[in-house]
Amino acid sequence: MNQKIFQLIASLLLAAVIAASAQNTQRPKIGLALSGGGAKGLAHIGILKAIDSAGLSIDYITGTSMGSIIGSLYAIGYPADSIEKMARAINWDLLLSNQASLRTLFMEEKEEYSRYTVELPWVNHGFQLPTGVLQGQELWLKLSEMLYPVYNQKDFSKFNIPFKCIGTDVGNGEAVVLDKGEITNAIRSSMAIPSFFTAVDYDGKKLVDGGVVRNFPVRDVKEMGADFVIGSNVAGGLLPSDKVRNAIQVLLQVAFFREAQDHKQEVKLCDIYIPFNMQQYNMGSFSQADDILELGIKEGKRLYPVFKHLADSLNEKYGYKPFHANRLPASAAVTISAFEVHGLKNTDADFFAHTMDLLLNKSYTPEQLSRMVRAAFGTRYYSRVTYSLQPLPDTTCRIVFDVTENPLTFAKLSLHYNKFTGISLIANLTARNFLITNSRDLVTVNIGEALRIRAEHLQYIGRRKNFSLSLGAQADRFDINTYNTYKQNGIYKQNLAKLDGHLQYSTLRNLAVGIGERFETISYKPAILSGFQFTGNNNFFTTYTFVSHNSLDKVVYPRKGVKLRAELGFVAQQDPNISFFVNGQEAPKDSIQVSGKPYPRLTFTLDNFTPLSRRSVLGLKIQAGANFNYGRNIMNEFAVGGMTSLFRNQVVFAGLQEGSLYTPAFAAFMATYRYELLSNTYVCGTANFLVNNTVTTSPFFQNPNLLSGYALTFGYNFALGPLEFSLMYSGQSKNLGTYVNIGIPF
Repeated sequence: MNQKIFQLIASLLLAAVIAASAQNTQRPKIGLALSGGGAKGLAHIGILKAIDSAGLSIDYITGTSMGSIIGSLYAIGYPADSIEKMARAINWDLLLSNQASLRTLFMEEKEEYSRYTVELPWVNHGFQLPTGVLQGQELWLKLSEMLYPVYNQKDFSKFNIPFKCIGTDVGNGEAVVLDKGEITNAIRSSMAIPSFFTAVDYDGKKLVDGGVVRNFPVRDVKEMGADFVIGSNVAGGLLPSDKVRNAIQVLLQVAFFREAQDHKQEVKLCDIYIPFNMQQYNMGSFSQADDILELGIKEGKRLYPVFKHLADSLNEKYGYKPFHANRLPASAAVTISAFEVHGLKNTDADFFAHTMDLLLNKSYTPEQLSRMVRAAFGTRYYSRVTYSLQPLPDTTCRIVFDVTENPLTFAKLSLHYNKFTGISLIANLTARNFLITNSRDLVTVNIGEALRIRAEHLQYIGRRKNFSLSLGAQADRFDINTYNTYKQNGIYKQNLAKLDGHLQYSTLRNLAVGIGERFETISYKPAILSGFQFTGNNNFFTTYTFVSHNSLDKVVYPRKGVKLRAELGFVAQQDPNISFFVNGQEAPKDSIQVSGKPYPRLTFTLDNFTPLSRRSVLGLKIQAGANFNYGRNIMNEFAVGGMTSLFRNQVVFAGLQEGSLYTPAFAAFMATYRYELLSNTYVCGTANFLVNNTVTTSPFFQNPNLLSGYALTFGYNFALGPLEFSLMYSGQSKNLGTYVNIGIPF
């Protein structure tokens, strides 16, 4: 379409504006309506950029769902360029999940966080399904940060551009126009897609996504006083029957039946209607956010001549109206002089305030407030923490927290598969304050080819919970392959029972030190005999001290941070009961000497992740272990092999299968380059080296002093956790092998 045709269209549109306001000598009011559409709604930003470039002043804005987010930011004064920068910088995967950054959790909670696919709370004497999958805690916080400049404005008509958004009352199915109160809550209500996001309590109603009944709120912007309406619509309407292919699509079709009829009427009310053809995208296409933004910018550039001619013509007829792209109110840190906490039952306000280090009569930025809320969320006592700021006469503010506590008891389930352990159902029951207040009790069972069970009582000590006492028990039963020159030649049945108690002091949420005592009893029995085998059992009492650090941002595929665990222990006198077999015949008891002397023991593991670009990460792993003065001791060696940490004393090593060789002392270095091909789809290249027999050598195991191994891994992070397939090669075995892991292990 050439320039002259655009100018003709703009002239006709201007005539329509003037005709619509023929009885009013004042400048016609321009309204903007932005539809919902999930990720596709990011295309609205391109239209706003064109409006800004044209200098066209908007007088009223309405939006639904994603349109409410974009519209509210523009209404309070952000220029379109700033909104675009924010959209490109957001971590959408984190924002639209139930996950908090791992860095916010207490050290004692990190190992259990985000390990299970299903978590069912115990409420009113039964396990209960939530009203939606996502609470969207990070979304609440990001909205609070972005909308902070209007924290003191509870009437949306007083924004720089008057604004309204639409929700749906789940009680009667009617549209609810949201124009007052807390803007963050209003927007979160407007985008609560049924069964995906939890419903939101707002002004005495329980609300879900306004798109259910009015996804394109044109009538509302006209009711606000708009004489002329620009409507940007990214929703594609209902799918044809032959395109509905899965349960989620069926659910969305049913949810938006009613809105499809309303949409036809809304389109007729537009003076400039901007439909987007976005069949290649869906509501969840946030991994393609940049592509959607570019599509919107391209459409905005196409429409720029229309907006420009319209703005110039209005200025010529009604006089010049100054245009300012950046209309954002000035904002500064706010001083908190009082606080309230609503929704507490199992915890109290004093505990809540201490978890976030809230100090009165101190100034806070919105980013600081978000970090404090994450700290409270990281205790795992709360499923949602939101806040509002209420201005007080002395220019300070009262901060009001609305809290939803997690139920005290959860049942959790996940699936795991690994070549070593086989397929497993992992079931967990976690209860807080079950025996004693400020405590957590859990039992986890791995049901499958490998049977495992673990129980733990964690007791926090003191108001600030810096000290904790952990008492645990674990039992494992494994079938472990044995190898001779890297070729499988037998199978052991290994049984392990372990009792552990340790006292821990956490100075920060990423650092802990402690002391403990551990008892282990382990037995081996050959299931398939090889040339040289042993059977029997041994017991270990180990007194140890440890230091641990965890600043990783995520459990699975972290992008940055460090995880460290170092332990120095002393293994007390043992009394091993061992029998040796050579070619199936038991060797004389005194022909092979076994020692039970005590010895010191050191283990060290360090993982470091550094982002190299938006899609690539470098991971470095250092492992070291030594049984000093090990001599002829037995059954406490380190088992080398496997790419997933699965069992006691394992040394993760790409290129070899689990238990390919055993060593009493080693040092290993691993480097992994990870690249994200598509959203949650990765390719990883790994190289590792291991120096064997560094401090002590064993008379029972003859191994080379240097090992090398390599792996190429294809990974996909989905609902069950990581799905990984690896090709491995070892410079010593000269064999090309495979490795498969699905989900997070026990």
